[in-house]
Amino acid sequence: MNSLWLDSTEKTKNFKSLSHDREADVCIIGAGIFGLTCAYYLSHLGFQVAVLEKDNIGEKATGHTTAKITSQHSLFYDYLINSNGKKFASDYLEANEKAIENIKEIIDTEKIKCDFEYQNSYVYTTKKPELEAIKKEVSAVESLGFPCEFVTKTGLPFEIEGAICFKNQAQFHPLKYLSGLCDAISSHHGKIYTDTVVTNVEKSTNDSYIISTNQANVKSKFVIVATHYPFINFPGMYFLKMYQSTSYIIAVDTKKTLFNGMYINDTNPIFSYRTVKYKGKELLLIGGGDHKTGQPSCYQDTYGILEQEAKKFYPDAEILYRWNTRDCISLDKIPYIGPYSTVMPNVFVGTGFKKWGMTLSNVGANIVTDEICHKENKFAYLFKTSRLKPIKNRDEMKNMLVQSTNSLLVEKFKSANMSFDKIQNDSGSIVEINHEKVGIYKSPEGKIFAVKPICTHLGCLLSWNDVDKTWDCPCHGSRFDYQGKNMYDPAFKNLDVYSLDNE
Repeated sequence: MNSLWLDSTEKTKNFKSLSHDREADVCIIGAGIFGLTCAYYLSHLGFQVAVLEKDNIGEKATGHTTAKITSQHSLFYDYLINSNGKKFASDYLEANEKAIENIKEIIDTEKIKCDFEYQNSYVYTTKKPELEAIKKEVSAVESLGFPCEFVTKTGLPFEIEGAICFKNQAQFHPLKYLSGLCDAISSHHGKIYTDTVVTNVEKSTNDSYIISTNQANVKSKFVIVATHYPFINFPGMYFLKMYQSTSYIIAVDTKKTLFNGMYINDTNPIFSYRTVKYKGKELLLIGGGDHKTGQPSCYQDTYGILEQEAKKFYPDAEILYRWNTRDCISLDKIPYIGPYSTVMPNVFVGTGFKKWGMTLSNVGANIVTDEICHKENKFAYLFKTSRLKPIKNRDEMKNMLVQSTNSLLVEKFKSANMSFDKIQNDSGSIVEINHEKVGIYKSPEGKIFAVKPICTHLGCLLSWNDVDKTWDCPCHGSRFDYQGKNMYDPAFKNLDVYSLDNE
């Protein structure tokens, strides 16, 4: 099912695909919020910009977010102070607060109607043992000189033990915002191409790059990789530094008057709340059900737990929309923004925005724009792509390496434990046919779809996602539909498929 954002927005301008070779000052790969924000700033500075998008505008991560614009990234500042020091934490907070101002300035300047509204943001707990973490965060934020507040009462339909409140945060309709950015980019002669799959970036002569696509090429001096998960494996090797997390969202008509504010708790099960105006009604968005992309999941642990939460407090609630999203998360929880690699001059990246891409995308776009303009950015050091630090989160590093090893090597050579006959209709699994692993999906009517279940990114064995009916990569988060079509990066090629006689 489409997200509410996608369903309530017309396809932005119906841009055409790239059909002939062209040149630009800057080629931006990806038309989500980070890529388009880069294009906005650079086109307004007079750069000739070309944006290449393999799908439609904002259809992936940006179009599936909760769209909270906030510097309150869960309980994060106590962690930042302990891991990186007070100045680092203070600058991170300032950068994200500045991003809220920047977004509002763009909206006002370009007169973008995107349902922007200021809201207070809260991280709360309902459990006494977790109250100490909230209070530590309050102390940490106060030590940075930022005005936060500890509260024990909120507008939520249940009692809490305590919460930390950031005032003057915001929310908006992300696709309407992107539509406004597209208008502004086009008015400054920027070019946007959709249905254009980038397949390679290689150094050319005269200090420029050739960006190859499925149809034509772009030659440019500067390249920005804004593809959510970087698809260029070497150099950079971002696949060793990040993993993807999947989370779920439902839009609910509660039939009741709703509260103000944006809310999230910090420990499992995580629930996120905000409201949205839709067709004359105010709906409640509930998010959660997080798990590492590619891990087995079921309906009850994903959408089911959110629906149960809604019905608990609003028995007459009607579920209008269900959707999910993927977030790239670095092992130290800090994004990578800046030069892609020391051996690829004038190529830049922004990735690993965790679950807070609305502000971090603006932070990133300003950093990259300043890099291209040879200007110093006071926040660039926070997100250095070349940072080499001891991995503080050893458990996650270990889990990621174990999962990758299993999917790349161990599982490939183990016999499949599912037989073809045991696969139910509207479900899928990996079976073994003539000593070869085959991914089988049976439609509700019993039609069979067979694919080679090996990710086209780096060759990991895929797993079946019975919630979304997709083949997911447990190593790096690529996804494919049951017919083998690539849906999410870092892979961009489709799966090999097997022809079957379904008659």
